[in-house]
Amino acid sequence: MTDFALVETLRYDPEAGLVRLRLHLARLTRSARRLGFAGAAAAGERLQEAVRGAERPLRVRLTLSRDGTVAVTTAPFTPLGRDTTWRVRIASTRLDSGDRLLRMKTTRRHVYETARGEFSPEEADEVILLNEKGDICEGTITSVFLDDGSDVLKTPPIACGLLAGVLRSELICGRRARVAQLLPADLQHGRLFVGNSLRGLIRAELVV
Repeated sequence: MTDFALVETLRYDPEAGLVRLRLHLARLTRSARRLGFAGAAAAGERLQEAVRGAERPLRVRLTLSRDGTVAVTTAPFTPLGRDTTWRVRIASTRLDSGDRLLRMKTTRRHVYETARGEFSPEEADEVILLNEKGDICEGTITSVFLDDGSDVLKTPPIACGLLAGVLRSELICGRRARVAQLLPADLQHGRLFVGNSLRGLIRAELVV
């Protein structure tokens, strides 16, 4: 498939600037190189232009097309409260661990939209997908983390078929998380979190 674009979704904070910008640009550049997309070098400047003078938190979305076209849109963003807990459910839709494109953030979203559509907003705030082997992979818009009491969060390995999330990368590099295979039964033991670079780490409750 070639009819897709690469995507990065960032948070802009008036005090901190574009949050995790370096990690977002690194992922975009890496994905563009692997897929033969042009134009990644211009992404940083375009992002800075889009938020220049902004005085409130923003959701910033950048797309990079195969021909090098960069588009940036912004929208007001309200951070989640510290006491927020999301209800999560496990989808019957499965990811293919052999699909290497799942490791990159793209506009190819059909499988995630299908999984999200299995439950109404009243039934779940987020939906977790497994791969064909039954391993935990990721949420439709988040990475998955489990606190089993070891003081280091566990998060599924990329080889299971999931996105190299920016928040996930930051937590692993900071030794606050480590890669570990997770099964649905593991989520019943310990504290579950989901998260992404836009929203941060969110406490989650598995609904079965």
